[in-house]
Amino acid sequence: MSQPAPTPTLGTAPKRRVPLWDNARFACIVLVVLGHAVQRLTYGSDVALGLYLAIYAFHMPAFAIISGYFSKGDAPSKRQMARVLTDIVLPYLIFETLWTLTKWLVEGHANPDPARPSWTLWFLLALAIFRLVLPYLALLRWPLVWTVAISVAAGYSADIDATFSLSRTLGLLPFFTLGWWLAHHDIVRRYRLLQRRRVWVRAAALALFALAGFVAWYFVDLWRTVDLRAWLFYDASYADLGGPWWSGAVRLALMAIALVLSVAFFALVPRGTYRWTHFGQYTMYVYLLHSFVLYPFRETDILRDAEPTWLWLPAVIAGSVLIALALATKPVRRVFRPLVEPRPRWLFADPTLAGREGHRSDPTGSRRPRPPR
Repeated sequence: MSQPAPTPTLGTAPKRRVPLWDNARFACIVLVVLGHAVQRLTYGSDVALGLYLAIYAFHMPAFAIISGYFSKGDAPSKRQMARVLTDIVLPYLIFETLWTLTKWLVEGHANPDPARPSWTLWFLLALAIFRLVLPYLALLRWPLVWTVAISVAAGYSADIDATFSLSRTLGLLPFFTLGWWLAHHDIVRRYRLLQRRRVWVRAAALALFALAGFVAWYFVDLWRTVDLRAWLFYDASYADLGGPWWSGAVRLALMAIALVLSVAFFALVPRGTYRWTHFGQYTMYVYLLHSFVLYPFRETDILRDAEPTWLWLPAVIAGSVLIALALATKPVRRVFRPLVEPRPRWLFADPTLAGREGHRSDPTGSRRPRPPR
């Protein structure tokens, strides 16, 4: 049973826990797991590819919006600077090392390159860069306009590639900035967006997703021809994608679609507290660990061309939800906390900067309770 959500005063630093954000985080991380899990089914199933494209059209932009909402545009304090290292850079280096070892053990070779993140780790680097540039963006008069221009322009440069995940970072920068802008201008409270939505709002949101799913499926041959999947990654230049000179307009259109679907997504996210709501506090565990769970399926092609789709696709969806739930549980967190939340006191001149102080936030902005000693 759900409980009515409180109506807190929201700004750049919410004082009371708002179930909406935990629910949204967990829904996003389930979509991340599902997007990676269903990928092998897309080779032989139009329905699976349609679902995949619909997910990738908005799920990482929505995650970036949430992360930006809980970020501050002020000059960072020493503790905030230290958290970029302890919460983002160190977990990135730890898991990049683990991925290198995994590839060497399983595949017999590895090409360690910290500048080119493995599989899912690109988002950690993106979060680090987002945090570093936000105080500068906050100084500008029209930060959203500038970041949209940067995102569109970045696609025209072949020199901006996957190195330090810069292409994806610049591509998604407008969504992160939008999240910060919403908090900075107190949009959520001013327009009472945390209140329960009217039925017509939820119906319109559902209709938008139904339309997106239908378009993704009905025109699937066209999407394969133009390789829409690659366009949704924000990971390659327009030239590498074979795009025309006006490809910037295509990116603008994809960003607009991502924004509309993100709004619909937030409209559908439950406002109440549920048994699974608290798992939204631990999305980084799911994000960093789920790829190791899915790795055997990715490398062995167990799911590639699996038939019938009506059986396998629901199974993959259910499995993705279970994986996300399992990786956010307390036993898993207890085992992997030193890797996901390292606290290297030896690294800092002031060891207290790495302390396990009370209610701290993870890179996506989730305020978590003090871990057990």
